Amino acid sequence: MKVLAGAWLILFIPTVFADQITMKDGDRITGAIVKKDGDSVTIKSKNFGTVTLKWADVASVKSDQPLNVTLAGGKTVKANIETQGERIQVAAPGAPQVVDPKDVVTLRDDAEEKTYQKFLHPGLLDLWTVTGSLNLAGTKGNAQTSTLTTPVNFVRASNTTRTTAYFNSISSSAKINGVDSSTAKAVRGGWAYDRNLVKKIFANAFNDYEYDKFQSLDLRVVIGGGLGYHVWSHEASQLSVVAGIDWSRAAFSASGVSPAFTRNSAEAFWGDDFNYKLTGHTSFVQTFRMFNNLSDTGEYRVNADVGATTQLTKWLNWNVSLSDRYLSNPASGRKKNDFLYSTGLGFNWAR
Repeated sequence: MKVLAGAWLILFIPTVFADQITMKDGDRITGAIVKKDGDSVTIKSKNFGTVTLKWADVASVKSDQPLNVTLAGGKTVKANIETQGERIQVAAPGAPQVVDPKDVVTLRDDAEEKTYQKFLHPGLLDLWTVTGSLNLAGTKGNAQTSTLTTPVNFVRASNTTRTTAYFNSISSSAKINGVDSSTAKAVRGGWAYDRNLVKKIFANAFNDYEYDKFQSLDLRVVIGGGLGYHVWSHEASQLSVVAGIDWSRAAFSASGVSPAFTRNSAEAFWGDDFNYKLTGHTSFVQTFRMFNNLSDTGEYRVNADVGATTQLTKWLNWNVSLSDRYLSNPASGRKKNDFLYSTGLGFNWAR
């Protein structure tokens, strides 16, 4: 008899201790409420997996485990919730209250709350995503050539800030009829930092470095900042536009037709940052910047970068990277445009 009672209890407990959502059309979903964010609520059900529902279509809701509840006005409490008539009782210990459903801003279980707090107050090493690759190519025969490219990108995005850094280099050499020569050598890198001022507007600061042997560019250093606007931000895509001012110092080495010289100039810049998740495994990113010279009006620079990453395994991916730099007034005898591209296997690391 005791064995039967114990078995009955085991079968009964999962039904008793479960959250429950009843829809206005009469459908009932039992499971564990994960979160309510914006206009939707997510529940992990035993029979249907994770289900996302419209909050406006919910007739009643009941939680058997405390949830982290954010109410209108920003107040957050940990409490069980249960619909009573057309309102919701928030049974917070010592301070229960009954509120309108529209005043329930968010609901989060403990795992979701931990993730939310991590994005709100990340540690120094939290939220970093690093992607990169080491690409090699070459020939051996009448001509011996070798090319090495190393694109690496760092991204750290929280609820209020976004930090990025990049490094891209190419080194190429050729040996023909016993004569060695470099055919390409360039290094590009930098970082940027964005902080939200209000929901859509953010402040931006950045610092870029560039070396290009065959443009006679020993080093370009750019530091600047401005304001940006989040045009849209969705789970699958984000688009932001930025504008501001910067200071640029470019040192050029002597070439066969001109002596060494340095340019210092103020610039006004504008551009955009765009990323889009094409599929569950493939992401696309694009960045564009136009730098108009304020010290020598009429002259300008353009930076354009495009990349795509396809995840093959948890840490292995396939990368394609395109990087273009255009200078309206290059050193004498040099071309205005330099284009760098690479593709190959790479790695992905996230914390």
